[in-house]
Parts: sequence; structure tokens; C-alpha cells
Amino acid sequence: MLRVLLFLVPLALAVYALVDCISSKDEEVRHLPKLVWIALIALAWVIGPLAWILVGRKRGTAAARGRGGVRFVAPDDNPEFLRSLGDDTSPDSPARRDEAEKDRELLETWEEDLRRREEELRQRDDTDDDNPAGGKG
Repeated sequence: MLRVLLFLVPLALAVYALVDCISSKDEEVRHLPKLVWIALIALAWVIGPLAWILVGRKRGTAAARGRGGVRFVAPDDNPEFLRSLGDDTSPDSPARRDEAEKDRELLETWEEDLRRREEELRQRDDTDDDNPAGGKG
């Protein structure tokens, strides 16, 4: 089992480093040209991938990379995307205001109906308490 691991771990490391090198942008490659890094990773089995991972590519936090370039913003936080959907999706649009007003009126109607039903139940309970014979007098 150990012999297999001694073969698979460097192979996996080399595959990862090779894919990472190929998929990286030319501006992110440091110290050597990209083709030289690919050759080094492919030919120097353990040293090449380790060298690539440690010094071959500019690495940093996503926030640091986002300052100079394009930063990812979720669609629901991106005002340009929301504008592209149309005016009716923005919270200040007349359609949204009308819909909110209808929802508010519907809620008030439901609350009024609930209050009325609760009052009817209270009155029914009060009459049942006054007449302990079960409503028959």
C-alpha cells in the first residue's frame, strides 16, 4: 500500500500543478515563462510541481486580487444586473409599490376578519359561561 501511495501522491501533485499552470493567466506566472513551467512540471516529477506551487504563481487572498481586477458580486447584490431585469424588479418601482399596497390591504382585511372571529368566539364563550346547562334554558 505504501508503494502505491509513493507513486500516487506525486502523480496527483503533478496533475494538479500541471492543470493549475495551464489554466493560470500569463500575468499570474512568476519567474519563468509558462511553457518552461509546464516542461518543468512534466519532467521533474516531484521538484517541478512543488516549485510551481510554492513560487511559480502569484498567490494571494481573493480580496487582494479583487482590488485590481473584477470582483465577483452576487446577482442580487449587483445593481447593474437588477436594472437589466427591468424596472418592475427594483423595490422603488411603481409596480412593486402597487403590489406592496395590495398586500398591505389584504393583510389588514385578514387581521380585521381574525379580530371579528376572535370576538365572536369570546362572546360565545361568555354566553356558555353564563348558561352552564349547555345552552339550554
